Amino acid sequence: MNFKNKKRREFIKKSLLIAGAGVITPGLSLANNNNYQIQSDAVVGHGDYKYKVDKNWAIQDPSRIPVNDCHEMVLDNMGRIFMTTTGVHNNNIIIYDRSGKVLDSWGKNFPGAHGLTIGNAAEEQFLFITDPETHKVFKTTLNGDILMTINTPKEFGGYTSDDLFKPTETAIGPNGDIYVADGYGENFIIQYTEKGEYIRHFGGKGNGTAEFDCCHGITLDNRNPENPTMLITSRAKQEFKRFTLDGEYIETIPLPGCSICRPVLHGDNLFFAVIVTKSWGAYDGMLAILDKSNRVISFPGGCEPKYQNGKLEEPIYDERTFLNPHDVLVDNDENLYVPQWYSGKTFPVKLHRV
Repeated sequence: MNFKNKKRREFIKKSLLIAGAGVITPGLSLANNNNYQIQSDAVVGHGDYKYKVDKNWAIQDPSRIPVNDCHEMVLDNMGRIFMTTTGVHNNNIIIYDRSGKVLDSWGKNFPGAHGLTIGNAAEEQFLFITDPETHKVFKTTLNGDILMTINTPKEFGGYTSDDLFKPTETAIGPNGDIYVADGYGENFIIQYTEKGEYIRHFGGKGNGTAEFDCCHGITLDNRNPENPTMLITSRAKQEFKRFTLDGEYIETIPLPGCSICRPVLHGDNLFFAVIVTKSWGAYDGMLAILDKSNRVISFPGGCEPKYQNGKLEEPIYDERTFLNPHDVLVDNDENLYVPQWYSGKTFPVKLHRV
């Protein structure tokens, strides 16, 4: 059983034991991929953020390019799209061009390949890959050469065994510092120098204002370049939390009904995948687009966003566009690319901006 299936089953068991404690009601049976139907050229989204669905963008021969759970995507300086997918085959990283053609694939050391972050060093780019299954974070070249490995942190007493470290995401600070989100583990954010030297940790699992319940995603928010911050998911609580670069809590941004993967910034807007709204045991999910004031302005794959007395109403899945979307990539033409997690091993979907 792979790591995500374990997490899904653990979640369902826990939710059944804690009746009424959570906002998500998991299904007792898993959906069948044969029920997945999306209209060709269907238009989704709201207001100025509408998109045409391209379900055939990345369809491949699964005997040559197999995928299991597809997790995250990034764009390099050459316009190539890198994606993480799980499994023991030699394509934990798949590289596409913007037409959906596979250019290359590599990686068999990351069977639980999850978070994917791209950064720059001098004139070269590099990747950070988080793998909660092997309990490691890897820094690699764009060709797959491993440059650095971050293991279970030993610098503080948060980890009594290596397997408690289950990192899900990384972010890179303005000075090159590395922030690791241990979203499936102990829910700490661990800050390192660019050489991998421990600086500090903050967060941890709990219900306090500066704690998390699944710090699944993290990104540097530099929309205010004079005061950059870290924006971090608390997925089970359906909210973002904002911290200083030194780990001081600033604010909480509630998004009821949205189990958030990772924050993705493009211009003044914040994008993210809502992996589920109601059920972890059936196909679900949509995308969300927020303006600079953290107000949802479009739900591609869901209902029109509505607010009641300043509070977001829980969105409703359209039951046809996505199968548990896990991330969203925005290209320079504002098209969206969406890898999907529990989706019957489907390939990513492209949304063309209209």
